[in-house]
Amino acid sequence: MSVADTATTVQVVKLGTHIGAQLDGVRLGGDLDEQTVAAIRTALLEHKVVFFRNQHHLTEDGQYEFAQLLGSPTTPHPTLTSAGSKSLAIDSQHGRSNVWHTDVTFVDRVPRASILRAVTLPSYGGSTTWASTVAAYNSLPEPLRRLAESLRARHTNRYDYATATEEFQGEQGRAYRREFESTYFETEHPVVEVHPETGERALLLGGFVKEIAGLPGSESRALLRLFQDRVTRLEHTTRWNWSLGDVAIWDNRATQHYAIDDYDGSEHRKLTRITLAGTIPVGVDGRPSTVISGNSDTYSSTAPLTRAA
Repeated sequence: MSVADTATTVQVVKLGTHIGAQLDGVRLGGDLDEQTVAAIRTALLEHKVVFFRNQHHLTEDGQYEFAQLLGSPTTPHPTLTSAGSKSLAIDSQHGRSNVWHTDVTFVDRVPRASILRAVTLPSYGGSTTWASTVAAYNSLPEPLRRLAESLRARHTNRYDYATATEEFQGEQGRAYRREFESTYFETEHPVVEVHPETGERALLLGGFVKEIAGLPGSESRALLRLFQDRVTRLEHTTRWNWSLGDVAIWDNRATQHYAIDDYDGSEHRKLTRITLAGTIPVGVDGRPSTVISGNSDTYSSTAPLTRAA
């Protein structure tokens, strides 16, 4: 069923072949009717990330109430417990996460989706780019698809930001990093996940990956670069230039994203993120992800896995 058949008030403007759409005619909040919510879900599954303009009325409470219509919100973060009870502030004063990543892949229950609302924006720059990990998988030659499907990768929250960016400068940033790493999480995920709703296959990688399991470091790095380069091909991406009142929702099981650090340190960028609970990723071979370290029971409602020996 198309979005138009489900709710005629939702207009979908496609932004690219593989990823991205702007949805117009919707006033987000906790009072949306079922047909409109269904239309948003349909558009999200098809386009991977969807954008809404002119949501100036939306508060943190309204953002949370809207999130509840789409799924079950997690706590703001597995380790950043000082973040509050509803949303996580994506705040440039805490550092700038300008690395490609899928949200919170270091836990077993990878979030289903994220909802991001612009609060404070720099006078220039600060856009975000999303990439379709489904398109990345589909673009692989068949031998590389089979290879990727046979691999598993270990994800951790103690990856080294300094290798990619000069962030966490100053005491506030260092304190944020200490809290981020305060509990060690490590999870082994399939490199190719079968999407639980669409059945599509997607590469499950990004900046939290520590290594390809079972491979020496040089071979692991070479394969990670090969597959990650497929994700970030420009034809697999869409870029959003934020304005106040904007909201973005992305399917975290089918995307990576990158917050672009192209504004000066005197400029402030803050957005609030709410994530929705997801299921345990499952590979093409039917094997689910396995926990190496850490317990995310208090972060998300999804039942935990039996821990790896």
